[in-house]
Amino acid sequence: MRLLVLALAVLMLATQYPLWWGKGGWLRVRALQAQIATQQESNQALAARNSALLAEVQDLRTGTSAIEERARGELGMIREGEYFVQILPPKPR
Repeated sequence: MRLLVLALAVLMLATQYPLWWGKGGWLRVRALQAQIATQQESNQALAARNSALLAEVQDLRTGTSAIEERARGELGMIREGEYFVQILPPKPR
């Protein structure tokens, strides 16, 4: 009887090993699920970035206001007849 119980216990342990620590075991599945969640977050951030870039490209292609805004902000350009005034913040004492 003891031999039968021992044999069944060994058989049970032998079948549980692949379930927990094998190639497709629970621990591996959890690790892969965490990787998938991380990758999905990264993909969502990149998709939002791509949408913003696409909107900017469309704006630059269709309107002159976006081009003017860039010229003013990045290149410091002004229109003819305008004056550029820069107000500096007060110096700390």
